[in-house]
Amino acid sequence: MQAIAPAAELIPGFQPENDLERRITEDPVVLRGLAWGEPRTGHPEGSVGAHVGDLLRLIDEWGEEGVRRSELRFVTLVHDALKYKVREWLPHHGPNHHAARARRVAEQYVEDERLLATVELHDRPYGIWRKLRRTGRFDERAFTAMLERIPDRELFLRFVELDGATAGKNPEPIAWFRGELERRRQGR
Repeated sequence: MQAIAPAAELIPGFQPENDLERRITEDPVVLRGLAWGEPRTGHPEGSVGAHVGDLLRLIDEWGEEGVRRSELRFVTLVHDALKYKVREWLPHHGPNHHAARARRVAEQYVEDERLLATVELHDRPYGIWRKLRRTGRFDERAFTAMLERIPDRELFLRFVELDGATAGKNPEPIAWFRGELERRRQGR
């Protein structure tokens, strides 16, 4: 088996800020995931580690501090790290979705459902938006079911905004998601 590079080589500019970050970035499964990837649609930066480095830089630029910073960094480190484990010949949903796989790894490090739901569902708003664009019909049931599983909507939205703010990402699904959340807050 090929040697795995350390996280500092896979994630540009990365230095762990706490013990949790150190432990997760020493996990061989996560390290293999950070090394995986080539430039592709939505991810022109290539590897998952390069994408994670971009997100960590944005967290710094956005001035995130304290607990919220730690939460966003943890989700960032693990959210896409299991893409390499997805079985391409099977449908990319349920247990074969990269985010469901990432949640299972994250569960080895945290019990906080706010973090785990954010990891697992981070691509769900995009999937619902894409279906709306494709069919012209909004899947209210899927949207409501997603929201019912998210204990911290502010954290979830912030991470979705973060993940969607990198090069190659379409800002339209994020604006749509923000609008849907606001519409529900106002009871319309």
